Amino acid sequence: MTDDNTQSTTIYKYIAVEGNIGAGKTTLCNLLSHDFDCRLILESFADNPFLSLFYNSPERYALPVELFFMSERIEQMQLAIAASKTDGKPIVADYFFEKTALFAENNLKGDELDLFQRLYQLSASGIRSPDLIIYLHLGPRELLMNIKKRGRAYEANISEDYLKKIEKKYFDYLQAEKKIPVLVLHLKDKYDEHADAVYQNVKSLLSEKHAAGIQDIIF
Repeated sequence: MTDDNTQSTTIYKYIAVEGNIGAGKTTLCNLLSHDFDCRLILESFADNPFLSLFYNSPERYALPVELFFMSERIEQMQLAIAASKTDGKPIVADYFFEKTALFAENNLKGDELDLFQRLYQLSASGIRSPDLIIYLHLGPRELLMNIKKRGRAYEANISEDYLKKIEKKYFDYLQAEKKIPVLVLHLKDKYDEHADAVYQNVKSLLSEKHAAGIQDIIF
């Protein structure tokens, strides 16, 4: 997004970019990884064999889809964190591990949720928390437009109501976060028209020390 070849630096060793489905997390992470020479962690949704089944029949496939995601996130994060300790590169990821619990709370019920939470607690104790969370906020209608634009068949049945429930889960969690800086970037409807300016502002934020807790940033 820029012709400047100068390597950028950040004071944060582990940055998690979060947001609802279709917010643009992966795009931002790829840019940051390139410009800040970060070790990149990206979720691979296409690898989850239960995902398309879940969107068509959520009650039946919620548990296997969430268990698969959790196991993949654990493996990805353990490998990346170990490698970062060796080469000293910062990490940028298009999710944080806590997302695992948030989606499970939204998608599971009863005994299945109890079982998942027990397994999650055993797993979470060994996963490092990020030093900075960036949350990309777009309204449900804009998210649905982005989802439609990228044309993933397994996302075709995502509803505005589902996105609103996920958004509430995120904000309930982030508003209670008191130990980690959380930058909530409120992106305008016509974000695509101003994407480069937004990205340059995001880059500058990574060189500043931010207080713990949630901070709203309007673009």
